[in-house]
Amino acid sequence: MNIIFIVCDTLRRDYLGCYGSSWVRTPSLDALGASGTIFDRAYVGSFPTMPMRADLMTGKYVFQNVGWAPLQAGYVPMQTHLRRAGYVTAMITDHVQMLAPGMNYHQGFNGVQWIRGQASDPHITDVIDVELPCAREKLRQPDNWVLQYFRNISRRRVERDWFSPQTMQAAMDWLDTNYRHEQFFLYIDTFDVHEPWTPPQWYVDLYDPGYQGEAVIYPRYDRVGYMSEAELQHARCLYAGTITMMDRWIGMLLDKVELMGLRDNTAVFFISDHGWYHGEHDYIGKHTVLDRNAGWQFYEEVAHLPFMLRAPGLPEGGRSDILLQPVDVMPTVLELAGVEVPEGLHGKSILPALRGEGPAPREIAVTSPRMAESPEPRYYSTVTDGRWTLIYAGENALPELYDTQTDPQQKREVIAEHADIARELHARHVELLEAIDTPEERLKLRRTLEIGVD
Repeated sequence: MNIIFIVCDTLRRDYLGCYGSSWVRTPSLDALGASGTIFDRAYVGSFPTMPMRADLMTGKYVFQNVGWAPLQAGYVPMQTHLRRAGYVTAMITDHVQMLAPGMNYHQGFNGVQWIRGQASDPHITDVIDVELPCAREKLRQPDNWVLQYFRNISRRRVERDWFSPQTMQAAMDWLDTNYRHEQFFLYIDTFDVHEPWTPPQWYVDLYDPGYQGEAVIYPRYDRVGYMSEAELQHARCLYAGTITMMDRWIGMLLDKVELMGLRDNTAVFFISDHGWYHGEHDYIGKHTVLDRNAGWQFYEEVAHLPFMLRAPGLPEGGRSDILLQPVDVMPTVLELAGVEVPEGLHGKSILPALRGEGPAPREIAVTSPRMAESPEPRYYSTVTDGRWTLIYAGENALPELYDTQTDPQQKREVIAEHADIARELHARHVELLEAIDTPEERLKLRRTLEIGVD
């Protein structure tokens, strides 16, 4: 079986039609989900971007130890296992952080193609005049990211010059010359829909035609208030336009798979790494884990992932409530490929549960940045069983509990009314941390749960 694995960055599940959006156009991903299985309870594990991909590739959490770091020694990624089993493995990406010096996320691939120029990639050095699209103070990293980004995009002219189109076109070109391999693993990682959001104007006009104000293309991660409501709504529309563009080019890739006769022997995965706050919970952005004392909570908008799988022999046209995390993907890929799943992983294959032949791989999911080693940082983790969600940062912040079945937007905190549920989630959280060998200096900060204490 061939495997095509598509990862995108910063995509909120509720901006996809198949996850309930009534206003963002995503026909290609909706069709992919309708032809396979849409998973309704997938959650981030290690956060943010690179830790999630470490979880995804290796089947092991990293939040309990290293967080944002190169792939760890002894953590053998799925592409290496597949290559050893005879797969031709290829990575196509515009993701500069994956291929930054020393990160080593390209290991195990027979071939790697890097689409240059995305985000802060130190690529184009041309002298150009950059006129920022909004006030400098509204932008995150205007000098380190935004100015370099505008240099990098200064030569683009037509839609296929944008980054997700380039990445998907490169994947289609790779299929032209590689589809006859007996078995291949094509890993595609597009940095879209991560900010900056600068889709072609016609995609913006789908959602906010006639807008004349400032375009906050890379909003400062902060509390709501520094943008007007019109500017914030336009930022949502820039994001939506970027999603629709990416969706269109994923659709072209999937059409090519069909045209080349690969549909019946090719599995297609799609997942994002985390979401984004567009004003919900008074936040704009996704985190402040870089600030040692001001970590943000992981609410549904960031922690809850889109995940879809279409593969020969698996259910088609349905939805699954299997609770899963990125660490469960690597053993799933290997089992689907008929490759032995190594011992000692933190994740488990979802295939037995999906086929109705076994239990779900987990009873709780934990979303977390790198765990703190001392009491001062307020770094939150989210612990969920798919319905009840405990948001917890140890002893130096009040815990929160939400019932996402009756309160999916998490507007009503109910820990005082359901303390027993919070304690049960906390106990399972500690059990998981112990099972994945969390260092004691971090684990001891999470062993107690105090409810109703300032």
